[in-house]
Amino acid sequence: MRNKQWKKVAAALTTVTLLVGMLSGCAKEAENEQVQVEMKEENFDELPIVSSEPLDISFKNVSVHDPSVVKYDGSYYIFGSHLAAAKSDDLMNWTMIGNGVTKGNPIIPDAMNEMPEAFEWAKTNTFWAPDVIQLPDGKFYMYYCNCEGSSPLSCLGLAVADNIEGPYKDLGIFLKSGMVSELSEDGNAYDATKQPNVVDPCVFYDADGKLWMIYGSYSGGIFALELDETTGLPKESGYGKKLLGENHLRIEGAYVQYNPETKYYYMFLSFGGLAADGGYNIRVCRSENPDGPYYDSAGQDMIECAGDAGTFFDDRKAEQYGVKLMGNYKWSLLEGEEGENRRGLISPGHNSTVYDEESGKYFIIFHTRFEKQGENHEVRVHQMFFNEAGWPVIAPYRYAGETIGEYTMEEVAGNFKVIKHGRQITTQLKESVNIVLHYDGTVTGAYTGNWEMTDGNHMKITLGEDSYEGVVCKQYDEFGKKYVYGFTVLSEDGVAVWGSGHAALEP
Repeated sequence: MRNKQWKKVAAALTTVTLLVGMLSGCAKEAENEQVQVEMKEENFDELPIVSSEPLDISFKNVSVHDPSVVKYDGSYYIFGSHLAAAKSDDLMNWTMIGNGVTKGNPIIPDAMNEMPEAFEWAKTNTFWAPDVIQLPDGKFYMYYCNCEGSSPLSCLGLAVADNIEGPYKDLGIFLKSGMVSELSEDGNAYDATKQPNVVDPCVFYDADGKLWMIYGSYSGGIFALELDETTGLPKESGYGKKLLGENHLRIEGAYVQYNPETKYYYMFLSFGGLAADGGYNIRVCRSENPDGPYYDSAGQDMIECAGDAGTFFDDRKAEQYGVKLMGNYKWSLLEGEEGENRRGLISPGHNSTVYDEESGKYFIIFHTRFEKQGENHEVRVHQMFFNEAGWPVIAPYRYAGETIGEYTMEEVAGNFKVIKHGRQITTQLKESVNIVLHYDGTVTGAYTGNWEMTDGNHMKITLGEDSYEGVVCKQYDEFGKKYVYGFTVLSEDGVAVWGSGHAALEP
């Protein structure tokens, strides 16, 4: 009897010993897994920062200042100042169509004789930023503008062509500004502090099929006019409705993009001066209506974005408004990384945007100058996304055919360069600093905080006291000649942050 009891006790003890051993083994296995995670995290510095195979995606660049984009018959066309235009099938390789107010330009072969009234009024020999749209009659309408340059002595006119590439025939000017000896379009004495400089047109259809023109630069601000789509001309006389600006704030180049998913109209603007030392930067605000009111992400009504009476070029006042999406920036060189001759981008601005229905992608097209390159400029195209709050965020690198995918935190975690664009209108070149996105959701380095991912590519990140929302996308780093994980996020008060992974990814 005792032997049977002892056998039961021995068996029970053996079972307990086995259970203890198993639990101990599980604990050790879990501990080992934690060690492996920690070791993997520590291996970020050992990941290759140079591509395992040569990568050099080619781009064919063009110089078109103030590029306004039109998609037609499978190609993208951009029209800019000084009668420059180019086209592309992939937004990466561009071919010039024409450039300069010369008799050999196919867009307007003899502009000086075709538009004598415009050149005479504005006392100039060139064009500023135009916009082109196809109206219901199937023809292409160019809204052109001319400006004296040192004053708001300007005009807006209309030309028409059967072919998008021209030749465009003049229909005459329909708006003027800067007059001294005659009444303004509003029927009163022209006041440059309150009324517009009639340049930089953006013409678009709203969700209800109405045709609008947003225009203006510096001077009295940005204005909106409803147009008649049968004539392309304003439905009513006068300058229209003011949307923002006054007392010569440096704001221009308005461009409106409607998003049917968010049901907002997004007005992109360029703040600052366009020259290399001007601090040009791209901002955005939005409205439920094409003619406003427009608000920034902090909820400020953009009509309040105006200089005080008697002030001139008050950048400190202007920079308090609008969501700054990008300004001067440079991706710093890592030791051992390709791209020793990389250049920073200076004064990016005067953008247009386009939504490609076939791919479902949004793009932003702008001109930019470059570090230590003076006033030389080229066109750049970046893909654009919308964060969970419905605000646009710009991909960190130029478009190279990428499509956003789905990624895990484990895939994305690692060493990153980051650029914080800030809110200032500044000539400062914002250079990237380094952070680490850890597996456990923490952030260390130049900024500390936390990060997480949702829905496969949406990111939320806290850097210091500020929280940001945006997306992650695998992109081609044209400077490092490699594929990396990039992120683009935006804070509620309108500060954009870009990130670029150190590690070289497989194509």
